Amino acid sequence: MSLAPASGTVTDGVHRFPIRVYYEDTDAGGIVYHANYLRFAERGRSECLRQIGWQHDRMLSETGLGWVVRRATIDFRRPARLDDALVVETRLADLSGARMIARQDVCRDADLLVGLDLELVLLTASGRPSRIPASLADAIRPFLVPAPSSSPPK
Repeated sequence: MSLAPASGTVTDGVHRFPIRVYYEDTDAGGIVYHANYLRFAERGRSECLRQIGWQHDRMLSETGLGWVVRRATIDFRRPARLDDALVVETRLADLSGARMIARQDVCRDADLLVGLDLELVLLTASGRPSRIPASLADAIRPFLVPAPSSSPPK
């Protein structure tokens, strides 16, 4: 029997990817180490692109291009803990030129734990920005949804 890894689901333009918090994800107090939320978000974005049909290996082999994070704003609201079941929600919000804007939320049940606002840029192998190819833009456009407000709580 061959088991394939889960890639999550897309509903109403939002990709949802389940993640379990393992011991290796936590600090000495059993709380998720802050940098690991970036890893969780990367997995969610990678699986979102896979669902669209443009996973990283296809992009590299067909276009010679790859996404990199240019800017990340992270709002830590609540901690995740050892053995929590989380969901990374990815919304692709905008495409223009060589960039894509994404909003990612890491949630436990209905609780928003961490929100990430990201600007991604498409680069060539030599590190230069490249316009998004029409075939890639056409595949992503149906998944674009406005990002919810990310203003911090008062």
